[in-house]
This record gives sequence, C-alpha cells and structure tokens, in this order.
Amino acid sequence: MVKKESRIRRSRRARAKIASLGANRLSVHRTARHTYAQVFSGETGKVVAATSTLSADVKKEIKYSGNVDAATAVGKVIAEKAKAAGIEVVAFDRSGFKYHGRVKALADSARENGLKF
Repeated sequence: MVKKESRIRRSRRARAKIASLGANRLSVHRTARHTYAQVFSGETGKVVAATSTLSADVKKEIKYSGNVDAATAVGKVIAEKAKAAGIEVVAFDRSGFKYHGRVKALADSARENGLKF
C-alpha cells in the first residue's frame, strides 16, 4: 500500500493549498476501469457538478470506459455541467495522480469546453 499512501499524501498537500485559496475545485479520480470528476464549491465544499464514465450521458459517447477517449468525454461533460452551475474558474485537483494520460486528457477537454484553470 505504499504507492496508494504516497498518492494520498500528495493529494492532501494539493487540497490544503486549494482550500487556502478558497477556489472552486475540479477533482479527478481514476481507477483501472473508470474516471470520475467532481466540481466542489470553494465556500461550502459541497459538490456542485459531478460526472463519471458510469453516467448515462457519458456512456452513450464511449465504447470503453478506461481509456483516454472516455476521459475526454468526462472532461467535456463536467465542463458543461460546471458552466450550467455558473462556475467558470476552477483549481485543478489531480488527487495525487500524475498529470499524463487520462488525467491530462480530462483537463485538456475541460479547458477546451470553457473551464479556466
């Protein structure tokens, strides 16, 4: 469990910094089969928008849920939901995961669809 503990420690540092800024937070989590994204409010910490590869609106766009194409679809949908909730600017919380592959694809897709971070 050393690898998971290291990731959680990295995520704690990033979340502490984002919390001190009081910014809205786009949090990403990935597993081998799925990718999840949530937007948290900066003031209250409540979930404002959420989606994943398990959501019906994402499932119809993808063939397989554990690849870069699926993460791109999740990024597009989370950006649309956040903009509908009135959020344009977020801080990107990668939850201790490396910024490459699916995490990067989700971030790039969210940027292309109107989120700023």
